Amino acid sequence: MRAVHFGAGNIGRGFVGLILHRAGYEVTFVDVNPELIGMLQTADAYQVREVGPDATVHTVTGFTGIDSKADPAAAAQAVADADVVTCAVGPTVMRFIAPVIREGLAMRQGAPLAVMACENAIGATDTLREYVLEGAEELADRAVFANTAVDRIIPPQDPAGLDVVVEDFFEWSIDRTPFAGAEPRIPDAHFVDDLAPFIERKLFTVNTGHATTAYAGWIAGIGTIAEALEDPAIRAAVEAALADTSRLLLAKFGFDPGEHAAYVARAIERFENPALPDTCERIGRQPLRKLSRHERFVQPAVELVARGEPADGLIAAYATALRFDAEGDEQAVELQRLLAELEPAAFVAQVSGVEDGELHELLVAQVRSAGG
Repeated sequence: MRAVHFGAGNIGRGFVGLILHRAGYEVTFVDVNPELIGMLQTADAYQVREVGPDATVHTVTGFTGIDSKADPAAAAQAVADADVVTCAVGPTVMRFIAPVIREGLAMRQGAPLAVMACENAIGATDTLREYVLEGAEELADRAVFANTAVDRIIPPQDPAGLDVVVEDFFEWSIDRTPFAGAEPRIPDAHFVDDLAPFIERKLFTVNTGHATTAYAGWIAGIGTIAEALEDPAIRAAVEAALADTSRLLLAKFGFDPGEHAAYVARAIERFENPALPDTCERIGRQPLRKLSRHERFVQPAVELVARGEPADGLIAAYATALRFDAEGDEQAVELQRLLAELEPAAFVAQVSGVEDGELHELLVAQVRSAGG
């Protein structure tokens, strides 16, 4: 069995690539980083070291790499020959890998290709499908596109090698319905009939909590996520945001309250893992994306307000994110420019996609307080 994974970074090697290797696939990593691809082409193996209560070390073999910028034809051919294609490149980068997948589908013979985007975004595979089939709808029957929900914390790594340190927790849930009973063989993945509860639980717990910690910690001048959670005020802010999302998730999907409380507690414990040092600045990167309409703060707030529920914790987290102005992050710089140039109402409509109603007014008040 053959798999192609776009994005040979830490998530690609330490999460998706590892799981595909354990499932018996020969994995081809596709990336535009020539140094990283060079290492993958010459190495026989790399290690994934899990840290935590169930720590272990995995050795990954049987892989290769392709630089899709230098050799797009080889990348497309790999797609044409694959059984599974995945990606972990970031939601904003999917449009750039789509032409390679499209070309591979055009050359493909035989069974439909399983395509799954492993991104921190709702409906990421649907978005990738739109990019891939743009102007090439006749290729639709050559692939099965399935949405997924992925969860594994991977801190910054030493860029000098291929080995990756990861937490011992992971979850990869895949919507089985597009496969019509012919799911790809991936034993470590969890195929489900309804993906929405899993992807929203992860996004509105892990991602909401992580980002809330990061922005509050960064503003307080705290270096790491784990250190930030030692601050009682920051911990309370995180718990308030997750209390909001928990009310929504319980009402919307009927999760068992006790099991969900344990899931939330486990997420916070994962953030506190001293063996996974991560910085508030790194987790806070790309604030414009995180403040957007269907992301970790605004989407659950929209749904709560529509239900007549308060969203004070989420709105406070949104306000904190507005103050993130790390000079090394392009979106942080752009965020501050927009706050300075746009009227608060225009900012909320443009950045967060909320144009009217009660939540619009609440967010406008936060933008105004931030100096918009």
